[in-house]
Amino acid sequence: MAKAPVLTPQAEDFPRWYQDVINKAELADNGPVRGTMVIRPYGYALWERMQQEMDARIKAAGARNAYFPLLIPQAHMAKEAEHVEGFAPELAVVTHGGGKQLEEPAVIRPTSEMIINEFFAKWVQSYRDLPLLVNQWANVVRWEMRTRAFLRTSEFLWQEGHTAHATFEEARDYAALIHREVYGDFMTNVLAMDVVPGRKTAAERFAGAINTLTLEGMMRDRKALQMGTSHELGQNFARAFDTSYLAKDGSRELVWQTSWGSSTRMVGGLIMTHGDDNGLRVPPRLAPVQAVVLAVKDDPAVLEAVRRVAAELADAGVRTEVDDRADVPFGRRAVDWELKGVPARVEIGPRDLAGGSGMLARRIPGGKEPVSLDTLPKVLPGLLEEDQALLLAQSRQLREENTTDVRTVEEAAEVASGGAWARVPWAVLGPEGEARLAADAVSVRCLVAEDGSVPASDDAPGTLALVGRAY
Repeated sequence: MAKAPVLTPQAEDFPRWYQDVINKAELADNGPVRGTMVIRPYGYALWERMQQEMDARIKAAGARNAYFPLLIPQAHMAKEAEHVEGFAPELAVVTHGGGKQLEEPAVIRPTSEMIINEFFAKWVQSYRDLPLLVNQWANVVRWEMRTRAFLRTSEFLWQEGHTAHATFEEARDYAALIHREVYGDFMTNVLAMDVVPGRKTAAERFAGAINTLTLEGMMRDRKALQMGTSHELGQNFARAFDTSYLAKDGSRELVWQTSWGSSTRMVGGLIMTHGDDNGLRVPPRLAPVQAVVLAVKDDPAVLEAVRRVAAELADAGVRTEVDDRADVPFGRRAVDWELKGVPARVEIGPRDLAGGSGMLARRIPGGKEPVSLDTLPKVLPGLLEEDQALLLAQSRQLREENTTDVRTVEEAAEVASGGAWARVPWAVLGPEGEARLAADAVSVRCLVAEDGSVPASDDAPGTLALVGRAY
């Protein structure tokens, strides 16, 4: 086993461990303006893989990518009162441009409902124009007071989807489709995170929405992280922008809308869900590099074998990288790859080569064992799938072992304050109990049905509230 990198142990100081991983795995650095970050190449490679997987699912759901302006006229932000009130404290406003004061200040988008709805109102004329399904990959700015890399920064990268539909039912069903088939499938089957799908309470709902669906993940410090949300916007924005269509019967009707988004916060969630005291552990289906083949020594026969094995693994569909940096000590290189969480490390030296074998180190379960270089391309894909399943099982085990069913507000507060999640009947808790919990920095993360599904309404019989501390 490679020597562990110098990281603050999770049990000693989890926030410091998190920052150590970001620094030493070369994921990101602080930007020059407070609250901004520079995403380094390896961190961006993780985000690119997330983009690729998400983008494919978004397109399979029927949405197509577009791009809308970064700057929004400030007057637009006043068109939907609840939305504006929700984002007002976080707005960054441009007042000068070209060396002079602007006639009308412009807001740097905190989200794009306002600018997109202006164009939806132009593009939608008839029922034939519906549904209108649009997504954009972009950056947004929210002037956060307390920031942390990937989790909460003043500028971050994300995707935001916006749709318009003819009926309430179509919009409701599409928001649920995105929640389940795009976000839920990606987070479970690619990120290997055992997220809980649920419904936000009215107090936690997106500003301007009539319903918000969420996916909540438990981090290794037992705090919750909201990983992605899908919103039913009703007709609030359609009314503000007069986004209407000519129906088949000749009447003029307002559209029903959704919006949904996920961001680089998922990189933070990845770190805190799977990381250990040796650094990252990246799920194989996500990993930009699934296997690295290392030359133990600068030996011509070894270097030739390393490149051959890497090529064979690539041909077998494994994303592979060669590490033949002879000027860097082998131990240092092994530790660096372990820190970055690459799922498989194949080490080949002169003695290994003489026996036609190498050493296979698997980052996720840990451990190292000899492996035949001839059979490696056949067996490694299966081992990577085993490791993917193991991460999901560990994530589920953590959540199940740290979630307690309770019957009172006081019990829920005690469990959450003790560093776990509580499930309490929503009929017992209600908005009053939710407000009492908020005073102790505890929140209702979502509402769930007894069978784990998403309740159809806040007051559906048997609805449970999932309570905990959160990022």
